[in-house]
Amino acid sequence: MGLIGGMARTAVVAGTATAVSNRVSRRQAGRWAAEGQQQVEHDYYQQQQQPTYAQPTYAPPPPAPAAVSSDALIEQLQKLGTLRDQGILTQAEFDAQKAKLLAG
Repeated sequence: MGLIGGMARTAVVAGTATAVSNRVSRRQAGRWAAEGQQQVEHDYYQQQQQPTYAQPTYAPPPPAPAAVSSDALIEQLQKLGTLRDQGILTQAEFDAQKAKLLAG
């Protein structure tokens, strides 16, 4: 076999290898596409089988208390102090009410 025969054989082997490789690639791509489609269908089926629940509704938060003017705040603190001094409120009750007024 001469040089041309060797080149021809190499060309035939290379062409055959390319054709086989392309066919394997196409077949594998087809399998992946089919598996992907089956997975999509499976996921869709699973989603359809799951029960749907209504979204919970929540009441809106209560409105913020109206801001107390500084004069009214001082007046209320003085009233609380008077009630404490008269013995109507204990020191703990006074402190709790004072904290509410100052926080609000």
